[in-house]
Amino acid sequence: MGMKKVEAIIREEKLERVKSLLENGGHFGMTISEVKGRGKQKGLSMKWGSREIRYDMLPKLKIEMVVIDEDVSPVVDAIVKGARTGEIGDGKIFVFPIEDVIRVRTGDSGAGAV
Repeated sequence: MGMKKVEAIIREEKLERVKSLLENGGHFGMTISEVKGRGKQKGLSMKWGSREIRYDMLPKLKIEMVVIDEDVSPVVDAIVKGARTGEIGDGKIFVFPIEDVIRVRTGDSGAGAV
């Protein structure tokens, strides 16, 4: 049975909704990191009086999950549903192949360690 790493960059305010949808689908294991980045929007411009302030790197969250192949589609669907606003800056999802997983506590490996 194959495994994939699903890595998603989302807006900070969408985390609770994404987590809720993932948990409702039975997907609990994840790592969350605070990151900064930019995409096509090239940051954000804001007016402060007569000055314009440009925020080049915007705060985002990165969700990392390792799942068996058959769970990739429902996990991606839950993230998209929970994170989408329809505006530029909603984020990206990347899917990578995983060669192996080892559970440190038991030494179990493969899909059983996920």
